[in-house]
Amino acid sequence: MPEVTTANTNTRVDATARIALHPIHPMLVPFPIVCFIGALLTDIAYWRTTEMMWADFSAWLLFAGLLMGGLAAIAGLIDFIGRRRIRQIAAAWWHMIGNIVVMLLALANSFVHSRDAWTSVIPEGLVLSGLTVLVMLVTAWLGGEMVYRRRVGVVD
Repeated sequence: MPEVTTANTNTRVDATARIALHPIHPMLVPFPIVCFIGALLTDIAYWRTTEMMWADFSAWLLFAGLLMGGLAAIAGLIDFIGRRRIRQIAAAWWHMIGNIVVMLLALANSFVHSRDAWTSVIPEGLVLSGLTVLVMLVTAWLGGEMVYRRRVGVVD
């Protein structure tokens, strides 16, 4: 990993992946966040009710979260590779590594949820959903740190 800086600067860093000056990565990120939190909530609902509908919802939310997370990851990777100044920010590295972990946890969870609902949610699915959301909260904080403190992708 290259040497990274942690000093706060007010200089903005433009995003590479953008549409009409609007960065794409921040536009896509809310979708997997909502889907993975939704999967955790529907897993909890299944745990409490054993109603099969909730397990089905979890499986669909995981699929949608992985799809949109993949698109967000592509846009984020384009920004990361395309801007040396982004790669110099320590939070950017941890944000990327953490989101890889989030996607791997969600993928494993999706495979677990593809089993029969009686065996897919309790306990592995629920644990994986919880871990996914916990790691995602950290990476979301780091993403906010880059936008609000380091001005990555901010258009004045």
